[in-house]
Amino acid sequence: MSCIPVMMTIYPAIDLKNGRVVRLLQGRADRETVYFENPVIPAKLWKEAGAKWLHIVDLDGAFSGHPRNWDVIEKVLSLGLKVQFGGGLRDIESVSNAIGRGVDRVVIGTKAVDGDDFIRQIVDEFGDKIAVGIDAKQGKVAVRGWVSTTDVTVLDLARRACNLGVKNIIYTDISRDGMLSGPNFEGQQALAEAVDCNIIASGGVGTTEDVIRFGEISKKVPNLNGCIVGKALYEKRVDLNKAFKELNA
Repeated sequence: MSCIPVMMTIYPAIDLKNGRVVRLLQGRADRETVYFENPVIPAKLWKEAGAKWLHIVDLDGAFSGHPRNWDVIEKVLSLGLKVQFGGGLRDIESVSNAIGRGVDRVVIGTKAVDGDDFIRQIVDEFGDKIAVGIDAKQGKVAVRGWVSTTDVTVLDLARRACNLGVKNIIYTDISRDGMLSGPNFEGQQALAEAVDCNIIASGGVGTTEDVIRFGEISKKVPNLNGCIVGKALYEKRVDLNKAFKELNA
């Protein structure tokens, strides 16, 4: 008996700093590992493995407030993959510029916490091309490249975003990010069950089995329908080919 394909999207992550592909341990700029000098190389690898989307973060943009790596991002965009992009998108001009350059979905993080007007404005203009990134430390939202922690709870921001018409939320558990210790499956599922919009899980994926488990959860909670995989890909702990075959058996 054949299985029903799981509508789980895997987003290989490419984090950019000074044009290179890096990973920052729990977002700390002083804990940087460089994996590729040229981001086109891993992008091609993930495409060949079956990825349809990439999750690209401009870390320089996240820290400075304005995207800084457009020269290399445009080279990745030329490969024809769909791109979900964040990092320094804090005004309408930056969002419009990113979408105009070919980005399929932009991720708003810091600015989403500041108030509803900006989110309402860009959702009205760009619809489902807008996602809100919620980065959490002990249940509270972290901003500005994870440097500052607010008093806003994850659930409050998620509900606000959904009520404003946001279709996709990227939920990152910072304590798990880059640790390869396993995702916060319970927290991701609980958030998906509490809101109506789609949840894309991020943080802690360390094995192919972790990805497959998200696929199993999505059978019960269909709006938990994506997961981002970063360091585990670069450390060769996740086999994308196997993950895609298992999820779409």
